[in-house]
Amino acid sequence: MEKDYYKILGINREANADEIKSAYRSLAKKWHPDVYATDSEEKKREAKEKFTEIQHAYSVLSNPEKKALYDQYGSEEGPQMSSGGSGFGASGFGGFGDIFSDLFNVFSGGDSSSRSSASRQRSGEDIEIQLTLTFEEACFGVEKEITYKRTENCNSCNGTGAKNGKSYTTCSNCKGTGSVIVEQRTMFGVMRSQQVCPACGGKGKIITESCPDCGGAGRVKRQKTIKVKIPAGVDNNQMLTVNAEGNAGYNGAPNGNLIVVFRVLPHKIFVRAGYDLKLDLPIKVSQAILGGKVTISTINGDKVDIDIPEGTEDGTVIRVKKRGIKFLRKDSYGDLFIKIIIDLPKNLSIKQKKVLKESMDILENASYSKVDKFNKLTNN
Repeated sequence: MEKDYYKILGINREANADEIKSAYRSLAKKWHPDVYATDSEEKKREAKEKFTEIQHAYSVLSNPEKKALYDQYGSEEGPQMSSGGSGFGASGFGGFGDIFSDLFNVFSGGDSSSRSSASRQRSGEDIEIQLTLTFEEACFGVEKEITYKRTENCNSCNGTGAKNGKSYTTCSNCKGTGSVIVEQRTMFGVMRSQQVCPACGGKGKIITESCPDCGGAGRVKRQKTIKVKIPAGVDNNQMLTVNAEGNAGYNGAPNGNLIVVFRVLPHKIFVRAGYDLKLDLPIKVSQAILGGKVTISTINGDKVDIDIPEGTEDGTVIRVKKRGIKFLRKDSYGDLFIKIIIDLPKNLSIKQKKVLKESMDILENASYSKVDKFNKLTNN
């Protein structure tokens, strides 16, 4: 059977070029023959074989052209098959097709028909949509009705693509198994693997008369509307997976999923920071100097009195516990952080300026800790 180069390097098929190179370097260091120079002959032989195997896997996966051929056909040399009934044929291997199927059965631990069926089935694609939420909806949770388009199996032909679901014949290329035996010639010798039949696409059947409703595709686009419960505490760009609400699977395989990506609109006064909320609270100069109380509305509409201490400075942050956002799927809340912004009066009248100057004269001998400290430092 064809060797799995991805498995040899210990990576998945989505690995990028840097990940492939990193895996190769790590394994090459581990299995380099020089590392085992003083080991037993058996260990030396094993290291040499491993190193050669790793090098070849990397030579294929690091080459874009070879990698593309390998990903598609299982060999960097591309497919080597015939569709007739002689030679190394897709349908028979010169009469040895059943023998090879039995061999695959022995090594895989299952019967060849189940392998063929598995190769023909493929889960449906996931669908990703964006859902806009108000700030409050994200904070408290909401049930939303979502309408989107997805691919579903055609009801007229039951997803077969054939008229009335019956107008098809058994594929002569694979004899209805949906798979063929493919030969690849590699530096390790001739490798044989079982792959999806190119003639029928793994279905094992050839349509003789197409379904008029789906044009033989077996699948149609339909509009779907579902209700989705959005939990409290979701944030911008977070995703919710709705199982089996994506595109229909192929040949009886499961549907894909619906991936809902949230876009949360900003609030007019609150800013989110994780599960905490931030609020800039403007106060008058007199409130900052004399202190007092300011009543604000929290995110859930409750009224809360905020104590402003005497001599509160601009930028002071006051923390109000458990007045933030509910934790996602937890019975606890973040906090509310209130930043004090001292709002200086502008466009004073002559009378106001006069009164203010008189007040400032009275306060001239008051305690100004920061001014006194600065003057002390600069005068030394």
